[in-house]
Amino acid sequence: MPTMILVKLILAHLIGDFIIQSEKWIADKEAKRWASPFLYIHSLIHFLLILLILWDIKYWPVALIIAVSHFFIDGLKLSFQTEKSRSFWFGADQTAHLMVIIAIWSIFWNEIYLYPLSNEFWVVLTALLFLSYPASYIVMYSMGRWTSVLTHENEGSLEGAGKYIGILERMFVYIAIIAGQLQIIGFLLAAKSVFRYGDLTRSKDRKLTEYILIGTLLSFLIAMITGFISVQLLK
Repeated sequence: MPTMILVKLILAHLIGDFIIQSEKWIADKEAKRWASPFLYIHSLIHFLLILLILWDIKYWPVALIIAVSHFFIDGLKLSFQTEKSRSFWFGADQTAHLMVIIAIWSIFWNEIYLYPLSNEFWVVLTALLFLSYPASYIVMYSMGRWTSVLTHENEGSLEGAGKYIGILERMFVYIAIIAGQLQIIGFLLAAKSVFRYGDLTRSKDRKLTEYILIGTLLSFLIAMITGFISVQLLK
């Protein structure tokens, strides 16, 4: 089945990139870049893994093309990557690998899927994008009048962590609503309360408590409204 071929190609990639490859290899590649022997070994392993998992020597052109592309994608990533941009280049690297795998699979197995995307896809995509950065700005600007009052709100906190926590919790709430699992929302609220309880108890700061509570409820409200609107559109 062609679909299972794609699954096996992705499996080979996951094993090669995340199971077999060690931190030592990664460190050596980042230090020496194109001169690192592990860059070549890593690509060879991908070639062998594909042949092993597909278990058919006639697919050697597929393995070779993917392995060679893997070599150049990794090399380019190492050339442009900096300490501050590691997250970006990791995402770009994995996206490029996945695109190559899908392209090669489509070409060799004539499985090019160009089906028109459904209305449901566009509704969910729009909602998820809205719940990311746009919703974060809505919460931030809505809370702006109180932010300046809290002089120690970022003490001991990871930079930007609150924003990403908010994005993740809104997406969890949204998925729970469109999946019809509303009890998950109560679990999320309870879990966040438990994690925040220690901080609020130690701070003994009523303003901080109220600030966090308002921000959490506003974030959940935005996600719930978006979810219920999506449910109506998906009917």
